[in-house]
Formats: sequence, structure tokens, C-alpha cells
Amino acid sequence: MVLDNLWPLAKAALTMTIPLTIISFIVGLVIALAVALARLSSNVVVSNVARFYISIIRGTPLLVQLFIVFYALPEFGVKIDPFPAAVIAFSLNVGGYAAEIIRSAIQSVPKGQWEAAETIGYNYTGALRRIILPQATRVAVPPLSNTLISLVKDTSLASTILVTELLRQAQIVAAPTFEFFALYGTAAIYYWVICLVLSFGQARVEHRLERYVAR
Repeated sequence: MVLDNLWPLAKAALTMTIPLTIISFIVGLVIALAVALARLSSNVVVSNVARFYISIIRGTPLLVQLFIVFYALPEFGVKIDPFPAAVIAFSLNVGGYAAEIIRSAIQSVPKGQWEAAETIGYNYTGALRRIILPQATRVAVPPLSNTLISLVKDTSLASTILVTELLRQAQIVAAPTFEFFALYGTAAIYYWVICLVLSFGQARVEHRLERYVAR
């Protein structure tokens, strides 16, 4: 039974779990950058709104956030299909956590770099894009990689809103046979392999960044 379901589980990982992870992470990074810049804003209102968003995301369970998007929003006439709902919830969650990582990375860049950018004629946006963010990226990559790996595991929560990702597929095939240990164990191995690949990629990227900095 387990051998018969190796491919269906792998297919669920390839067509649902991995795309859900990638899309949510990319959208989450865009949100995180915007929120991080808002946190660094000299405008008190903008900074406090960003701070409040981060506090809400970090102070509430991801599962609750997911349920609010999928189950609660329809009460206000906003009905979202399972996969997009999962993307929204996971992206907002990544945005809240990654924002602090990006903010800290930007603040780690010496203030002299900003002054140097102004000296050669860059405005705020130009300095940020060409000088500050490239340096901040080297600091942010390791913790952001850990966020990505955590997101892979968090996508299993999408099974609670009927997204047929890896865990949900394992539940479906295990239900009629009661082979929960074998099938859930197989799903766990798939998650582990995905995380191993990402960890290997993280190590390679960090090594390249270290060599770049050494130059």
C-alpha cells in the first residue's frame, strides 16, 4: 500500500507543497521588505502601523491566521478558495517574521554607507537599491533561509482547509486503510528530504556569500 502511494504523495509535494511554499515565500518577502522599510520610516504613524502588524503576526498562531482568512472572511462576503487562502495566510505570516530580519539586516549596514551614497548623488531609493540592500542581503540570507525551511513544514497546516498538499494526500490515502503510521511516516520523510535540499542550498549560498565578503 505504501509503495503504491509513493508517487501520489510525491506528486502532492511537487504540485502543491513546493509551489505553495515558493509563492508564499516570494510574496511574503515583498510584504516583509515593505513592512521593514515602514518600520524604519521617520513617520511615526507609518512606523507604528508596521510595528502593530508585526506584533499581530508574531503574537498569534499561524493556524488561527489561516482560519481567519479561509473561514472568517466569508462572513464579510469575502470567499477565497483553499489554495489562494493558504497563500495569503502564509505570505502574511512570512511578511511579519521576515520584516524584522530585513530591518535588522538594513540596520547592520554602517551609517557611513548612507552618507557615502548621498555624497555620490544617490537619493534614498537609489541608495537603498544599489548600496544598502546588496550589503543587507548578505546578513539576511541565513535567517531568511531558516524561515523558508520552516515554511515548508508549516504548509502542512493547509491540510486543515482541504488543500491537497502532502499531508492532506497522506490523510486521504490512509483513511480507508488505517495505515496511518506508514503513510504519515512517508509524508514526514518527504518533508525531511525537501528541508535537507533547502539546507544544502542554504549552506552553498552562505559559503558563496562568505567568499564574496572575503574579497
